[in-house]
Amino acid sequence: MTSAFAKPPEKCVSAAFKDEKKLQNAVQRLLDRGVPRERISIVGRNFQSEARITGFLTKKEVILDGLASGALYGSLFGSVLSLLTGVGVLFIPFLGAVVAAGPLAAALLGATSGALYGALGAGLGSALMSLGMPQDKAAIYQTRVQAGEFLLVVEVPEEKSGEIFLLLQSAGGEEVATTDMQIPRQPEGELDGSEQISPEIKADLSEEAQQTFVETYNQSLSESQEKINALTKAWERIKQLFDRDDKGIFSKRKAG
Repeated sequence: MTSAFAKPPEKCVSAAFKDEKKLQNAVQRLLDRGVPRERISIVGRNFQSEARITGFLTKKEVILDGLASGALYGSLFGSVLSLLTGVGVLFIPFLGAVVAAGPLAAALLGATSGALYGALGAGLGSALMSLGMPQDKAAIYQTRVQAGEFLLVVEVPEEKSGEIFLLLQSAGGEEVATTDMQIPRQPEGELDGSEQISPEIKADLSEEAQQTFVETYNQSLSESQEKINALTKAWERIKQLFDRDDKGIFSKRKAG
């Protein structure tokens, strides 16, 4: 990673790609240029896979379980998704089931912001707008993804935004834009307590389950140093110990 890209991101450069081959080429060029993979996000519907993804049941189940299954979904795909972090699947109104990767995937899956969770109910464009993307560009990207194209978003320091803008253009990106969009992230390091659990996840856990979530997350994070892995382990532990009650909350301890 170059020193320039080591600086905190101040801008997002985004583009739509009509096919996965061009998208993969763009991502590889970004990585070769020194852009950290954790600052690259993609969203799309028609990624090529050697395995069929099933189990798209309800919006709530997909959003709550998406990150917990992220490693599994990531292993089903080759090509561009294998280059990035935090692969997940979610259901977005007007788009249906989509695959997302990178920090935007975590945000869209409801891992970091309750406000964003509400915006997502109105579609991808609304969610992007809630993060600071202009309305006209957000609407275009939603239409493009709905048509089967792919959205690529790169977080960069302001002085590198022009360079990345030109790179995406030369790689075949369309509707390339530089915006002030900010992608929220879960706090770095271990959770100090249940108050740091994202609101939409916390709302589906009893107080006892919240404590279990925090303890498992922190233990896994100390062992793996990977937030996605820690989230996965925390959800696995919740499902091992608790069932949902009639309100859909993990509160009923399993027998034995």
